[in-house]
Amino acid sequence: MKKFIFLLAISFCWMNNWAQNSASAVVNSRATIIDPIKIDKTVDLDFGNIISAYNPGQVVLSPDGSRVAYGVQISNSVPGTVTPAEAVVTHGNNNYSISLPQQFTLYNQENPNQILIIDRFTVQPQEGNLIDIIKIGGTLNLDANQTSGFYTNSSGFNVTVSYN
Repeated sequence: MKKFIFLLAISFCWMNNWAQNSASAVVNSRATIIDPIKIDKTVDLDFGNIISAYNPGQVVLSPDGSRVAYGVQISNSVPGTVTPAEAVVTHGNNNYSISLPQQFTLYNQENPNQILIIDRFTVQPQEGNLIDIIKIGGTLNLDANQTSGFYTNSSGFNVTVSYN
């Protein structure tokens, strides 16, 4: 009987050696490389000629190029250059988002202490297949009796596009 138990114990050990203690699977891998998103400015944002007033006011320039004045006047006979900003976005077939600043400051070239603030930017994409044209408008805020002159900011503002 002792031999039988001994043989039984050895057979259990021997069977344990043949038990599965690992497994494996083949995993395929792949990657898709897409072109980086790209933006190129084609036109600057220009509110045109505005007539200063005794009251503060605003000029709203829409992405379609129309402008409306509140509290100030714009001249239809001498409008100056009026253009929404325009940029070309190359994005393939991928969705993206557009980020603009909360506001941007313009400085009088003759008197840098005199400023204008642009805020409430608006964007209108003209969607294509792989390339979109985006047009950007905004609201120009003027103080009462705003000093006349040419207002600009050579640093420009950032328009950022990012894949979603």
